[in-house]
Amino acid sequence: MRIDKFLWSVRYYKTRSIATQACKKGHIKVNDQVVKPSREVYIGDKIELRKNQINYQLTVNDIPPNRVGAKLVDIYRTDTTPKEAFEAQELLKYSKDYYRKKGTGRPTKKDRRDIDDFYDENE
Repeated sequence: MRIDKFLWSVRYYKTRSIATQACKKGHIKVNDQVVKPSREVYIGDKIELRKNQINYQLTVNDIPPNRVGAKLVDIYRTDTTPKEAFEAQELLKYSKDYYRKKGTGRPTKKDRRDIDDFYDENE
């Protein structure tokens, strides 16, 4: 099975064309080699893919006949992504929490509403 079709069928990408674009951009490696979308995947291959700033690592257990349901995905792949990758994503989310620096002009509408909510809670 093609790598783009495999990643689509085990629900890492919503459409095959998005999976194909990820291959063309070099976000997908099979056995530590950047691959084209037409690369065949075999049982036992190690796949590494970068999605949403997380490097997922998975091993192919079996080849699905077509797109499978979310409950059946674990039959066809083993996810070996380290926990540190997800923890780094959480830290990035917290660092982007405050998006404006102090003294950079007028507050936005959202900032004004947050300020109003803060004062309403204290009263």
